[in-house]
Amino acid sequence: MIRPLVGAVTEIQLIERAFSTDLTAVVTGELGRFFVKAMRNRPGGRRDQMLRERDINPFVRSLAPALLWSAEDDEWIVLGFECVNGRETDFAPDSPDVPVVVDLINRVGELPLPEIAEDWTETRWDWWADRGAPALFRGNAFLHADINPSNFLIDDRRSWLVDWSWPTRGAAFIDPAMLVFQLIAAEHTPGNAEAWAAKCPAWTNADPEAIDAFVIAHTRMHRHRALRKPDQPWLGAMADATETWAAHRGLEPF
Repeated sequence: MIRPLVGAVTEIQLIERAFSTDLTAVVTGELGRFFVKAMRNRPGGRRDQMLRERDINPFVRSLAPALLWSAEDDEWIVLGFECVNGRETDFAPDSPDVPVVVDLINRVGELPLPEIAEDWTETRWDWWADRGAPALFRGNAFLHADINPSNFLIDDRRSWLVDWSWPTRGAAFIDPAMLVFQLIAAEHTPGNAEAWAAKCPAWTNADPEAIDAFVIAHTRMHRHRALRKPDQPWLGAMADATETWAAHRGLEPF
């Protein structure tokens, strides 16, 4: 299906770290080298994610690799991006990558909300929140909403924020808050993690009550996921990180 877009294929390098796509690979063909994401073309959330990533790319090219082509048939939906050579970031306490990540999050916060995203209201944490709290997650900020080390790439000259499968409209503090959680999971103390978030205007301007509500919902969501899949230790580690954060803020999610 993609042969007209890449030419005769000479090499396929599978990417094993992908969590939510059926295939990710660096594909080299007569027409160039491409980062390829493919999903089975079935109705539901993951197909919708692919469509969002396709549609939002023109608005985030200052931060993300350009989408060069897309293709779809009854079986597959495929996106072909420019291939960049960045390495995955390190979120550890002594990592020089963390300031780069903070800068990228601030650059997301400076982007205007694209018209196409106006109806993409952030609701992911609503079910886990206390009564009335979901209103605190609403806003007009443009969010990446999938902050984790795999989605930041760095090379000697520049950096990128990739995997725009979850872009939403919501409260501006959500992206920095997701960074705090990931930093705690990477063994930062909660205080140190929040100090990094404090370098983001979206965090310092946020209502502390809204942050607390988010932490409560985030903690409940991750503990539920860990209990559902006890055979996946990383989910338990994520749940432990959220509970450490909640305890630091004096919260009792359960």
